[in-house]
Amino acid sequence: MKGIILIGFMGSGKTTVGKLLAEKTGMQHIDFDEQLVVELGMSIQEYFDLYGEEVFRDQETKLLKQFVDHEQVISTGGGIVLRSENRQLLKQLTPVVYLKTEPETFLSRLKEDQENVRPLILSKTAEEIQQIFEPRIPFYEESASLIIPTSDRTPESIVQEILEKI
Repeated sequence: MKGIILIGFMGSGKTTVGKLLAEKTGMQHIDFDEQLVVELGMSIQEYFDLYGEEVFRDQETKLLKQFVDHEQVISTGGGIVLRSENRQLLKQLTPVVYLKTEPETFLSRLKEDQENVRPLILSKTAEEIQQIFEPRIPFYEESASLIIPTSDRTPESIVQEILEKI
């Protein structure tokens, strides 16, 4: 089986689903956010603060190119689709699974997640987060070969549907 790439907004479940998919398929799981922390030698928040979003996105693109042809389950960062270059790379791969999550669901998950600090949502209101999310929807849809709804579903049921459809 070829690798599986998961895309979606923050809080869509990419890491949770990715780990479970890796377990079920016997593939290795790569979480781009975790990998970037290792490669950057600092947290994503620190990197954002020091260098800004554009330089961070350069690092994301570099990482995508590095792992693009590997047989792994990859959980990308929520903003990977913002760059046209990344969308073009993703469209060449299959399967790229968009974990489509309703705003109420990811807002609830983000609020509860004390482990992962996300630079783009610190001190933002739900409306401001929605304004970050909405323009990304067409990019997620354009980049995906498979769209899986995730709201009000268990990670196990999501993984089962992915495995049935790929």
